[in-house]
Amino acid sequence: MKRIVLSVVLITALALAWSCAASDPQARKLARGKYLVENVGMCADCHSPRNDKGEFDQKRWLQGGQLAFAPVVPIPGWAGTAPWIAGLPNISEAEAVKLLETGTTSTGMAKRPPMPPFKFAHEDAEAVVMYLKSLGSKQS
Repeated sequence: MKRIVLSVVLITALALAWSCAASDPQARKLARGKYLVENVGMCADCHSPRNDKGEFDQKRWLQGGQLAFAPVVPIPGWAGTAPWIAGLPNISEAEAVKLLETGTTSTGMAKRPPMPPFKFAHEDAEAVVMYLKSLGSKQS
């Protein structure tokens, strides 16, 4: 009987916690940003270094580094390294939103390949920026 009561209490607590998180617009926006970064933009593929086993180095998540791939033919402007984006240490939030919405920097320049020219909706661009800012920046 105690197990049943404990199970019901646990399920109720989890349901309540999920309900609160689901109703919090900021939590939903942060979750959306994480989803877009990790599952749509696949930002880690370039912006996270890997260990000697080829796995992402979780301690340096989205902290940039040398790209592990290169084009087979020369591509003008190819960037051999990806910048640190965890915490957005080198760009303002407004500039990052503009970049994600238009595919261009605040000066109107396109990002260098292989960076895709994203055209996110405004709400999605804000969600991505919110998630990246939430990671903090330990870059000095």
